[in-house]
Amino acid sequence: MKFREDINALRAIAVIAVVIFHFNHSWLPGGFAGVDVFFVISGFLMTMIIIKGLDRETFSIIDFYKARVRRIIPALAFLCFVLMVLGYFLLSPIDYLNMGKHTTASLTFTSNFVYWKESNYFDASSIEKWLLHTWSLSVEWQFYLIYPVVLVVLKKFLNLKQLKLLLVAATILTLLLSIYVTFNTSRAAYFLLPTRAWQMLAGGLVFLYPIALGQKGKSFGLMSGLAMIVFSFFLFSAETPWPGYASLLPILGACLVLISNNGESVLVDNKICHLLGKWSYSIYLWHWPIIVAGFYFSLGDNWWVIGLPLSILLGALSFVFIESKTLADYGLNKGRYLLKPLPAASIIAVFGLVVFQTNGLLERLAEPERTLVASAIAAKDDWSYPDANKFMGPIKIRLISGKTDKNILILGASHTEQLYPYVKSLNSDYNVYFLTNGGCLATPSMKHPKWNCDNLQNYEFLLDSVKFEKIVTSFFSFDVYLSDIQTERQEQISVRTKEYDTFLARLKAASDDVYLILGEPKGEEFNPQTVIRNGLNDFITEEQARKNYTIHQKALGLFTELSDIKIIDPIEYLCNEGICRTSNTSQGFFYRDNNHMRPWYAVESLTYLEDIFLE
Repeated sequence: MKFREDINALRAIAVIAVVIFHFNHSWLPGGFAGVDVFFVISGFLMTMIIIKGLDRETFSIIDFYKARVRRIIPALAFLCFVLMVLGYFLLSPIDYLNMGKHTTASLTFTSNFVYWKESNYFDASSIEKWLLHTWSLSVEWQFYLIYPVVLVVLKKFLNLKQLKLLLVAATILTLLLSIYVTFNTSRAAYFLLPTRAWQMLAGGLVFLYPIALGQKGKSFGLMSGLAMIVFSFFLFSAETPWPGYASLLPILGACLVLISNNGESVLVDNKICHLLGKWSYSIYLWHWPIIVAGFYFSLGDNWWVIGLPLSILLGALSFVFIESKTLADYGLNKGRYLLKPLPAASIIAVFGLVVFQTNGLLERLAEPERTLVASAIAAKDDWSYPDANKFMGPIKIRLISGKTDKNILILGASHTEQLYPYVKSLNSDYNVYFLTNGGCLATPSMKHPKWNCDNLQNYEFLLDSVKFEKIVTSFFSFDVYLSDIQTERQEQISVRTKEYDTFLARLKAASDDVYLILGEPKGEEFNPQTVIRNGLNDFITEEQARKNYTIHQKALGLFTELSDIKIIDPIEYLCNEGICRTSNTSQGFFYRDNNHMRPWYAVESLTYLEDIFLE
């Protein structure tokens, strides 16, 4: 195929959008859609290679895989190698073990599964993951593995027309799947191949159904397609359910550009697009670790001034010296088997696995640092709230069955879920119902950006269905997901205050004993990973703990329904003589992050709640 400047320009636009978005979401709130554009390009090119090869009866799956290895692995393996070497000297063990895990996942092209299980793409914790961006490479590689095999097999039984119609049907079905999954579990939709496949298949359809356009049509198609892509960068944001139907806009825009096949326009045929398009893969590889470095080493809000051009520079160097070269270019092709892409990547992947399995090569540390780090590692995934075991109408409940027909309801977000191990340990006579929804508040105006809060906000159904002797709720999530715009923020707080007052009145009407638990001590000094990384103190002052709840205290003063409600202040019980400890030498860290208790600490420290469950 003749070199297409329009495809190269698409790459340039896509990578710059992604890079700008990652450096500052507010500059280009939908810039992440650049990845979707990359998927369309991949689908178009892979379909062209495979179908042309099948038509000529020259297609080889092995040769196809070899070409993909040469294209993708050298630059990726070199990046992983550099990060693992630097990480040994610069990262804390807990960060290094994560880097080891993610290096192995990236080089085995399974990182999308790992990140799907770990967190949401837009979570704050994402900024700590040096290879998070490789999820898209894993999705593409999985497509590369499956797609040619499927086409080769189908071509044995179908003619080209039938094959094309089948791919149209597959595109539509996977699009519908993507829309459905996006609105039910957006994290899976974002990271997994089945919900991304339609984007690559859409690119393939452009090749399979070529449209001959005149010069005016080409110009219009190019302009319209580019406009749709660029518009999507500003229209959408991290709060948009993605990919779903919203991603149709950049996908159709990319398809229009490919259909137009117009490489002569100055919009795409210029030196900037030409160079950025050539360097796009390497720029994409290097930009994210540079962003993480800015966060990790606290290089300031203006790190982008250095980081953005540095991303382009390192991308260009990677293209010139790694991506566009072979071992033969350096005279290393003879007797240097271990330097070839697959062996080299395998060695780095195995080393990453060793680092992960040895907790960041923990044995290199001396005591007592080794013990403290081991505690931080253990704390990270220390959570014991089980899945629901009772379903009532629209809600899911975790029920601890007691010995009587008396019931207690605990409702709230994750800060009520952390009560579970303590309540379970009491072996109470009460049947204890946990009605929870992580990151949510019972007030209807509170909206979570990535999932609905219906399970908690449908609490009325449970109150109408079961008689509760006691009700326990938490006030912790009152200030979550407020607007950054001050006027909107104040309005949200005002609305939530009124709604929460109504919520308390409803609880009082449903039960004679209502308990409102205020917030526990919180802060980065409680976060094991941050403490290890930055050497923070093992305590905060009680004054500091209370300052974290300024918004809560103001709202509390405005409630009119607090009469007859028993208010429990955890800070009174968890802090001693003005000090709130975050760890001890015998058991390690008390929390798993900056605000959630570990199960053993919940069992040990929540004794101030005993009278609720054992009276």
